[in-house]
Amino acid sequence: MIQTDILIAGAGIIGTSLARELSRYDTSVLVVERGSDIAEGATKANSGIVHAGYDAVPGSRKAYFNVRGSMMYESICKDLGVPYRRCGSLVVGFDDADRSTLEGLLKRGIENGVTGLRLLTGKEALRLEPSLNPEVQWALDVPTGAIVSPYELAFAMADDAAVNGVRFLFGQSVSGAEKTADGKWRISTDSGELYSCRVFINCAGASGAVIHNMISDTSLHMIHRRGQYYLLDRTPILPFSRTIFQCPSLLGKGVLVSPTVHGNILLGPNAEDIQDPLDTATTAEGLSFVLSKAARTWPEVSVRKNITNFSGIRAHLEQDDFMIGSVSGTESAFEAIGIESPGLSSAPAIAVFLAEKVSEYLGLKRKSSVLPYPRRPKPFHDMNDRERDQAIQSDPEYGNIVCRCETVTESEIRQAIRRPVGATTIDGIKRRTRAGMGRCQGGFCCPRVAQILSEETGVPLERITKNGGESYLLVNTVSTFLKGGILDD
Repeated sequence: MIQTDILIAGAGIIGTSLARELSRYDTSVLVVERGSDIAEGATKANSGIVHAGYDAVPGSRKAYFNVRGSMMYESICKDLGVPYRRCGSLVVGFDDADRSTLEGLLKRGIENGVTGLRLLTGKEALRLEPSLNPEVQWALDVPTGAIVSPYELAFAMADDAAVNGVRFLFGQSVSGAEKTADGKWRISTDSGELYSCRVFINCAGASGAVIHNMISDTSLHMIHRRGQYYLLDRTPILPFSRTIFQCPSLLGKGVLVSPTVHGNILLGPNAEDIQDPLDTATTAEGLSFVLSKAARTWPEVSVRKNITNFSGIRAHLEQDDFMIGSVSGTESAFEAIGIESPGLSSAPAIAVFLAEKVSEYLGLKRKSSVLPYPRRPKPFHDMNDRERDQAIQSDPEYGNIVCRCETVTESEIRQAIRRPVGATTIDGIKRRTRAGMGRCQGGFCCPRVAQILSEETGVPLERITKNGGESYLLVNTVSTFLKGGILDD
């Protein structure tokens, strides 16, 4: 049985942010994650928007943590070297009913403490964003809206936590939780592992209600809401500099058109309630809906530059608000569940809040010092010629371009594997370095990436996976095939 003071279930943006905060205290922390890597759930498949906080109902947990978390982002991303841009956003409307909605959002935003909001006419909005539908009549200008790379932030949070003592274990899906005679939690996983902890924290995303129902005297029902996206290829001149929202509905903030921090355009999501929380398929019907809605914002939209489609699952609770704090029925368990949008924006503030609650319960003291975050070098893609020459002189493997679409080098791929919480899969390297993120989606670089991963980890090439489990790239080796043999299970 593995012993720890604090056990966190879930290594998405909430779990990693919390792990980083708790690493500042004199205690032992372990994070268990069902997937094969950090950010395997909603964190890897969302819009990457740091919302300003105008949409949440005043007085709700969403409003409270959104506004506070949004204000923390710029400093955190600067400290961790994570891409972040305060590009602002517009919420557009096309008729009088939309104007009424926008006026309501303006009022909400002011009440929530969001600064700089103003209602624009259609002409004013078009001067800011000329690619908008010329039929736009009104827009809410939100200058404090921002964009970020959510999975890159989670990786950085995890690395910072790891160098300061936090452990991460993957492939660990919590299957049971019970209190023992000594007052500790006994946590079991599907893989047969057992853990003992003084405090158990549920940050399990789509599985949050399942775990809550194991440890609480109340019962919750989670609604799994899938959103599908288009990702368009990089372009030298983006059609929009801001994130463009349509007026929100009961199912969410609507289909957006947004730049990403890496120079792509993102379209989506739709919102469809599904039964299987792991069903991240994309459908013709869902994508058609996204495209038709995006065309209302951007009439010139074209999917000729589409390089991939994906979907993510939002964990929606029936009460339509976050559940954050101690778990009902026990003093030694805490949770942050139902963390749908604006969960990404709220994550830093949620982490600070929960870490303070846990430290009060355990009587923890802050460490006198922490180890500095191991900042990553500037991506080769973003270096100028002089910086590239210097990088190659210091490490010749910078001179080997593996991913041509995104200009990712062999050195960067090896660095991604060697990080404190390093990549162990093809997708893990993809999200840490962008190798395979470009227009060919790994068609050229994937074999070389797999080979480097095998060299660095010692895992045979035929056992390298795309995203863990049995997602093998190869079914056999040529020599084994010619001999008529098969791989051992």
